Amino acid sequence: MSPLRNRGTPLGEIVADPARGLVYANRGCLHDACGELRRRYNGRRWIACRLRFRGWQRPGLMMPGRFTELFFLDEATAIAAGHRPCALCRREDYREFTGRFNELHPGQRGAEMIDAQLHDERVDPATGARRRHDPVAAGTLPDGTFVLDDGEPWLVLGDKLLHWTPGGYDRRRPRPIAAAALEPVTPPSLVELLRTGWSGAVPLLHPSAGRG
Repeated sequence: MSPLRNRGTPLGEIVADPARGLVYANRGCLHDACGELRRRYNGRRWIACRLRFRGWQRPGLMMPGRFTELFFLDEATAIAAGHRPCALCRREDYREFTGRFNELHPGQRGAEMIDAQLHDERVDPATGARRRHDPVAAGTLPDGTFVLDDGEPWLVLGDKLLHWTPGGYDRRRPRPIAAAALEPVTPPSLVELLRTGWSGAVPLLHPSAGRG
């Protein structure tokens, strides 16, 4: 049986891959009655959840009229795509996230305002495609940020860049010198959040990030 197209990438794309992720997420109902994806998102509320919560069981994936279940390798991947913690299954994370976001952006209070800002940072209003961001100095990027190189996403971790795949980080190379310009994939507001030392209830990094 072919894998469902419900795996999220750092670039915000949704692909089909048999690998399993550590973060469950949604952006509304993206599929039709046959389970085929028809849109990349449906609304501004892009959330990241726990894989398990209170023993709840899903009757099935991609059910007609229900939100599309998405899965990300880890939270760094979900953050790069522009997702934020769920207010239900990750209540404490949500409160911590909104508190930190408010400190970074005074006046931006409440989920609707935060979601609106994140949506502006992740989607190009003219095309609906992923928004690109200006290159920044490699030395300014915190761990957990994703950057783009030759069209592929790489994770910033210490003095290394780790190459992302749906199943894990498969190779690494030295981070460029501090002044070298890198194009960030992670939305600017979420780069700032990572800079504060963000770590929630779901794994920020997949175990493969610590290997090698």
